[in-house]
Amino acid sequence: MCQKFFKLINKQEGNDILENKKLCLILLGAPGAGKGTQAEIISKKYNIPTISTGNIIREALKNETPLGLEAKSYIDSGALVPDNVIISIVKDRLSEPDCKNGFILDGVPRTIAQAQALDEMGVEINKVVSIEVPDEKIISRLSGRRVCNKCGSSYHITDKPSKKQDICDNCDGSLIIRHDDDPKIISDRLKVYHDQTEPLKDYYESKGLLKIVEGQDILEETTSLVDKVLRSE
Repeated sequence: MCQKFFKLINKQEGNDILENKKLCLILLGAPGAGKGTQAEIISKKYNIPTISTGNIIREALKNETPLGLEAKSYIDSGALVPDNVIISIVKDRLSEPDCKNGFILDGVPRTIAQAQALDEMGVEINKVVSIEVPDEKIISRLSGRRVCNKCGSSYHITDKPSKKQDICDNCDGSLIIRHDDDPKIISDRLKVYHDQTEPLKDYYESKGLLKIVEGQDILEETTSLVDKVLRSE
């Protein structure tokens, strides 16, 4: 699916896109580390879709689909949605035409078992970026996070505010505070991340795919660091 990396150099620096190759990217990082925001930026720059299971599941919850009802109890308690549910979502999504030139996986895989399942499905990954932010900073950061109740776009009251206050810039939906941004739920989710998801760094490092980015207080600085590792070999 993704034999080579899509190499992009900023045209403003006097360079051009060198080759039309696919970027098949996994973004790792604790909840609140900024994966969603960076995924949006990368998606626009490389013209590839972001596959966020969180958004897909929230849509299923809103529509009360069988998948949404199955996942609801796990999400409400801050636990991870079971692997078989996640993998079925990803498998269907990657078969859509907009993924033919590459994709970004944000929020999946979350466990070694999910990563192995993706390998068994033949999903080839050529970059894995882990955004590192201390837990205490994440807890403080999430208190200001807002999410569109229609399209799922992410905002922050200070770091990435909407131009229309409590209204989404993209679809005019209402911006809400997610249930799983409650401080206790956040702490539970961070523990789950460290126990179950963080081991993926070793998994992908052993494959020579992992790149580490230290999340910065200024969004543009983190974006610059992410861009640097994406353009590296």
